Amino acid sequence: MLMISPRMASGMQEKQYTPSLLSFFIYNPTFGPREGEEEKKILFYHPSDVEKNEKIRNVGLCEAIVQFTRTFCPTKPAKSLHTQKNRQFFFEPEDNFWIVMVVRNPMIEKPNKDGKPPTVEYQEEEILDTVYGAVVRQCYSMYKLFNGTFGRAVEAGGVELLIQKLEKFFYRYLQTLHLQSCDLLDVFGGISFFPLDKMTYLKIQSFVNRVEESLSLIKYTAFLYNDQLIWSGLEQDDMRILYKYLTTSLFPRHSEPELAGRDSPLRPEVAGNLLHYGRFLTGPTNLKDPEAKFRFPKIFVSAEDGYEELHLIVYKAMSAAACFMISASVELTRDFCEQLDSLVGPQLTLLASDICEQFTINRRISGPEKEPQFKFIYFNHMNLAEKSTIHMRKTASVCLTSVHPDLMKILGDINCDFARVDEDEEIIVKAMTDYWVVGKKSDQRELYVILNQKNANLIEVNEEVKRLCATQFNNIFFLD
Repeated sequence: MLMISPRMASGMQEKQYTPSLLSFFIYNPTFGPREGEEEKKILFYHPSDVEKNEKIRNVGLCEAIVQFTRTFCPTKPAKSLHTQKNRQFFFEPEDNFWIVMVVRNPMIEKPNKDGKPPTVEYQEEEILDTVYGAVVRQCYSMYKLFNGTFGRAVEAGGVELLIQKLEKFFYRYLQTLHLQSCDLLDVFGGISFFPLDKMTYLKIQSFVNRVEESLSLIKYTAFLYNDQLIWSGLEQDDMRILYKYLTTSLFPRHSEPELAGRDSPLRPEVAGNLLHYGRFLTGPTNLKDPEAKFRFPKIFVSAEDGYEELHLIVYKAMSAAACFMISASVELTRDFCEQLDSLVGPQLTLLASDICEQFTINRRISGPEKEPQFKFIYFNHMNLAEKSTIHMRKTASVCLTSVHPDLMKILGDINCDFARVDEDEEIIVKAMTDYWVVGKKSDQRELYVILNQKNANLIEVNEEVKRLCATQFNNIFFLD
């Protein structure tokens, strides 16, 4: 790899650095209250090779900031601290358990003449508190999905067990945090729903009912197609975080080329008259292997008396995926897995084919999609539905947007303004690049539109947004 010295800067361009994770730690001030016991407060610290005294100093500083801000508002302590070089985010998910994330601000390195070191300019205002605050909350939600609460681990095996669980989970999870890709969609944490006609939706509902009746161990089911949700028996908040895990972690790991027709060599098994392309994404990779392990990941979801622990079985055929959740107290056997495979595989294959056919017909009727003059993000707070034509692809490792980061920043700023008021509101912004950005908040719904119309005036922009609402959201009521 060719490295260019800053001293050869005569023809060099300035370098831009995106936000990056400096440190991430979890502590509980009640675990080391006395002097000399400060290290006991620290439950997890990334990077782990930081010297012990520096860890203690950084945690102590955060404690002091939180305590200091409590004097002004006891119920709402500090959420973030802005400095020139970085920004710190604080979150207390459970009593006395604090998560802190420190993010380095984006910066520009400008070369100097005469062999001097480059000048570094930190862009302190480019990071949005709402976006990265949401990322910290997601970290906790994802931990809780697979491990339950921090308090549960302490009750079950003391602080040592909690430290082990935190190490095991966050060592891997923090590697999937790509802070340069975070934007407004992280604030919403919404779910993309797959649009379906009534008949196909009823077929899916009937499939779920039949499977739950035949395999009575199944407590909850979720059904997805093309990484979009169609049916879920879980509570909204549980489904929201499970959906994020499936679409940004599990599915990308098992991605396969879309099956062209039904002649794929993947699994040419015949069950009755049906070809069967089903396979387990979690659990046994090959049912015919006598050495196959029948272990499934466990998840924790809300229940009336707190939470319940469940086995998570994710089963896929072509582009359709069904998630089955079964009480963790039940031991899953080879017989059960074979039964599920033979029952679900053929039906799911047929359903996937039906959905694909229906989707193709609908696309043909609506005609070829032209490149619109506008791009939008829509979010509904009531059912967590989100839709974006700005994001071409969004996974844990990559987020490709079709607009400039400056425009994404404006969307985030408008969202911050909306969060400050309860009333319905509309904001229209003219960007320096001649783009128009419009935000509408109405009845628990938010719509953000980016228009590429250089010579348009305010009235024309308003009319264009009304036209968009009429064509794309004709069945959704937006107050004017």
